[in-house]
Amino acid sequence: MEWRVPLADVNLGPEELEAVSAVIRSGWLTMGAVTQAFEQEYAQFTRGAYALAITNATAALHLACLALGIGPGDEVILPSLTFVASANAVGYTGALPVFADIESPDWLCLSPAAVEAAITEKTKAIMVVHYAGYACDMPAILEIARKHRLGVIEDAAHAVGASLNGKALGTWGNVGCFSFFGNKNLTTGEGGMLVTDSPEIAEKARILRSHGMTTLTWDRFKGHASTYDVVAQGYNYRMDELRSALGREQLKRIPSGNARRAELTALYRRLLAQQVPAVSVPFQEERCQSSFHIMPVLLPPGADKPAFMEKMKAQGIQTSWHYPPVHRFSVYRQAYSARPTPLPATEEAAAREVTLPLYPTMSDEQVMWVVEAARAALQAD
Repeated sequence: MEWRVPLADVNLGPEELEAVSAVIRSGWLTMGAVTQAFEQEYAQFTRGAYALAITNATAALHLACLALGIGPGDEVILPSLTFVASANAVGYTGALPVFADIESPDWLCLSPAAVEAAITEKTKAIMVVHYAGYACDMPAILEIARKHRLGVIEDAAHAVGASLNGKALGTWGNVGCFSFFGNKNLTTGEGGMLVTDSPEIAEKARILRSHGMTTLTWDRFKGHASTYDVVAQGYNYRMDELRSALGREQLKRIPSGNARRAELTALYRRLLAQQVPAVSVPFQEERCQSSFHIMPVLLPPGADKPAFMEKMKAQGIQTSWHYPPVHRFSVYRQAYSARPTPLPATEEAAAREVTLPLYPTMSDEQVMWVVEAARAALQAD
């Protein structure tokens, strides 16, 4: 259907078209000089020592787990209020995802207290998720990790351009993973980035990214190598030159795009408080510099969420749900039953959360339409 206001939209221009065209004209489409340039620019952007372009954020999370030595018999603590890829990446290694609660319906990120309560002798790492581009309590998480000698993986899929205390999200833990999916602040259609300050993690991820090979096709094309060894059972998690070219141009748009997202979020908060006070907006406390990736709101307790979303759809407003809790999915019910933990804040937030449209090219008028539609939908409920 045609949406009056879609949930998200891409922000592409002639610069991206020219960058991709230049790659095509070059005749070299696989991972090469453009990808290397994208990695260098992303490392500078985050102030991380190493950045590796990956085929998607799920693959980056998988490599992060492997680089930390996570495997069968291990446990990784993570939130259930996340996209299923976070748990899948843990499961790919044979480890058990252990779900811990979020802080509260006001701050939808992993609770340090819940993390500490979930630790056992099998715990190998903590995977935080910077939900909607807002920061987890990284100082507290890192203190817990140090005390128990655990690795820390940051699922920063929502957090391109976000920071805490002036330090980029994705660079606090051992390794950070970013998503460049089609609805993200920086998009390459599919794609992701792994960032780390550890040369050992970077080298292990680099080897595993391309079949466990010691040299790449690009190295041999440039005459830097004539053969290769295979030193690990790796994967094909490479990014191509076309997506890297897109990423380089998209990276330039992050400062202005995130600033516009911040303006729209502030407008949403003001209008919702005035016109639909029964709807609450998480993350009101200024604890970090957000990327404002999505606009989550919480319906009043007891509201019929499916009916509300249908009424918004009838008015041409696309909404979504971030997220159905992972522990409720059929594939993870057994894992949760093996290590059941109370998740009251997750359950409450998931039952009430609806995501409203948010993207840099959205107009103030469209925000007003969305708020008016929400007011009408709740009145009709």
